[in-house]
Amino acid sequence: MLTTHGASDGALARIRVPGGRLRPDQLAVVGEVAQRHGDGHLELTSRGNLQLRGLGDPDAAAHEILAAGLGSDGPSDTVRNILASPLAGRIGGHGQVETTVAELDRRLRDGEVAGLTGRFLFGIDDGRGDILTHRPDVALVWRSDDSAVLVVGGRSAGTLPRGRAVDAVLAVAADFAANRGTAWRIGELEAAAAARLHARHSTASPPADTPPATESAPLVGWLPQDDGSVTLGAVTPAGRLPARTATFLSAVDAPIIITPHREILLVDLTEAVADTVLRVLAPMGLIFDAASPWARVSCCAGSPGCAKSLTDVRANAAGHVEAQAAGVGLREHWVGCSRGCGSPTVPHVRVEAQPDGSYRRTRVG
Repeated sequence: MLTTHGASDGALARIRVPGGRLRPDQLAVVGEVAQRHGDGHLELTSRGNLQLRGLGDPDAAAHEILAAGLGSDGPSDTVRNILASPLAGRIGGHGQVETTVAELDRRLRDGEVAGLTGRFLFGIDDGRGDILTHRPDVALVWRSDDSAVLVVGGRSAGTLPRGRAVDAVLAVAADFAANRGTAWRIGELEAAAAARLHARHSTASPPADTPPATESAPLVGWLPQDDGSVTLGAVTPAGRLPARTATFLSAVDAPIIITPHREILLVDLTEAVADTVLRVLAPMGLIFDAASPWARVSCCAGSPGCAKSLTDVRANAAGHVEAQAAGVGLREHWVGCSRGCGSPTVPHVRVEAQPDGSYRRTRVG
């Protein structure tokens, strides 16, 4: 079931949002919980999930979150780690992913895979390669309206009908769980074991090429959908969304998508509604400008929330952003210690705090 963890600033709750897809009423509940029980903010994570910090009554918070359909009432909640292409079915790609996300999540909730680790990552890519950049353990990549490529440990295992797609990824996950030894993820298996796992799940069809793993530009601003509707993409400083702003977002009554880059997408808007959203929410601190440094700068919690952090990372990252005359080129992730919590899997600059108060910048990927 939904669990909380201790931190220096109180209990922390991780809320898994499979595929990043949220209903507006669910966002409203999380905002209310953050305001009533937590520090008044929702944190966006690198897996498209949410976190609440400083929970004074974690049991009450968990009850309200579960009642909103945002957790599992069994031990399977920790394995519901699903990334999905944020723009799928709306802008480009080979169609929607929501149906597949929902089926996969339902079957994970039902406990079909025993012994899977909480770090194991599922991916559903609509064919543009954006989810492959996050290196899921097992992924489906849409190839056409009715077929998909199965990707195991980063390698194509052939094509299959979409109707068999969820069966295939769950079979890979169950096989890994039964034979993983001490490995948390497929990439941690010895090469021979990973090769055997891949071979056991290769389809009879010839291996199909997958699209190159392609990082998208920040999904921030006014994004026209293929059907004439509008998606609005926004970021918020340090990936922290004030609960009051979350309440206003939910009042728009439109589907919400949280991306692995901590972006917030409001989708299926009319132009008139999108214009109103911009005028109301931009003054509240949501950033709709893709050129903002915050579109490419993220950070860990830092102190005082994390006892292991050497410094107040959020404040330092904010000072850095304010000093930028122009936008940031390569993505940056600021961290307070060597653990590097929340680091992206795409190429980025790691900005790590040092004991002497300085920061060391290292290119990753």
